Amino acid sequence: MEPDPDGPVMAERSPAYAGIRPVALAVIRDGSRLLVREYRTAKGNRFYRPLGGAIHFGERGAEAVRREIREEIGEEIEVVRHLETLENIFEREGQAAHWIVLLFEAEFGERSQYAIERFAGVEGDGEHIEAQWIDISQPLEGPLYPVGLLDLLTERDV
Repeated sequence: MEPDPDGPVMAERSPAYAGIRPVALAVIRDGSRLLVREYRTAKGNRFYRPLGGAIHFGERGAEAVRREIREEIGEEIEVVRHLETLENIFEREGQAAHWIVLLFEAEFGERSQYAIERFAGVEGDGEHIEAQWIDISQPLEGPLYPVGLLDLLTERDV
């Protein structure tokens, strides 16, 4: 009996797929302001990324982004629509990374939340974080990730 070509081969190849990370991010805007988290590289360079994170197995992207915002800053959001999907292949701290990023336009349920300048929160690993508004109509002090997001938000009326 011949071995099933899709059985063992797929099992052997599966670790190659493990490096692809599905991510859901919340694009929460207030005019030209975008809610982001600021990050620093090991070299001290600054960059920004909207809040959100990994999509868990069996979880839809919109569910993941609501869960991530609740976990990160303790706030509830309404997902308005799937905005775009971006694919980023990059190197981070010397490690190759490959992200498939689902961007969701989202809104806070309470208008008063847009007056809050900084949101304190905690990551799943216990790291304290802070989300802040940046004005994407002005030059930024570092890049906005994922690559393509700034162009998407400034070139099109989305």
